[in-house]
Amino acid sequence: MRVLLAAVCLPALLAAQDARDIVRRAVELDRKNIQLTINYAYRERDEQHELDSQGKATKVKISVWDVTHPDGTPYRRLVARDDHPLSDEERKAEEEKLLKSVEDRRQETPEQRQRRISEWEARREKQRESLREISDAFDFRLAGEESLNGGQAYVIDATPKPGYKPKSSSAFFLPRVKARFWIDKTDYQWIKISVQSLSTISFAGFLVRIEPGSVATIEQVRVNGEVWLPKSIEVKLAAKVALVKTVRLEISTTYSDYKKFQADSRIVEITEPRKP
Repeated sequence: MRVLLAAVCLPALLAAQDARDIVRRAVELDRKNIQLTINYAYRERDEQHELDSQGKATKVKISVWDVTHPDGTPYRRLVARDDHPLSDEERKAEEEKLLKSVEDRRQETPEQRQRRISEWEARREKQRESLREISDAFDFRLAGEESLNGGQAYVIDATPKPGYKPKSSSAFFLPRVKARFWIDKTDYQWIKISVQSLSTISFAGFLVRIEPGSVATIEQVRVNGEVWLPKSIEVKLAAKVALVKTVRLEISTTYSDYKKFQADSRIVEITEPRKP
């Protein structure tokens, strides 16, 4: 009987362990991968749709940014709004902000520069803190394989582990979501993650409550054969604000035009923005 049980259960146990190991490896690689992000400049397009109860858009807001990392930290320059070039007044304001940033960074002492970079790195680590708990917070199941972004990917489903208590405050939401991971079979970088809320998730002291069924999907793409960088983030959610107003949003952020950029480079000129 023991032999029979082992024969039946062992494949399932090994599959679960393999899935967990695949996810753990992807998370570890992502932490190393993020260090290379500052070597690239790129374009970011943010689009937000506010919906009515029938799912029809009532308000649309679009912003396009050029993002660089001069002197070791990001600088975001607004180049278009609602898919139209900025007005002369807006463009002048952006130019003035850019020139001020250049001047401020040029006047930094080595200690001030290092403090600025360290503070930014600390904020970035805080934002990604919950990733360190993923492999412990979920039960994993290898659901199959799919072709995605030109390669083959493991497809892994993750459900909350019963009784798991998050170790960090930023990971508080993990027991309230399920996820699906697509992880490249060749280099074990994650290509896509889809996360769906299973129960209400409260933020800001319960002032904002995200409703069950809200979904966030993130995709990455291989750039220059050396690094995986964001391709898109799609969010569909319904939230109650101040326990009164229900807000329904569709938020889309896309990243493009990646170019190698030296992290310690300085912005030395202002160029006309490209047409989005």
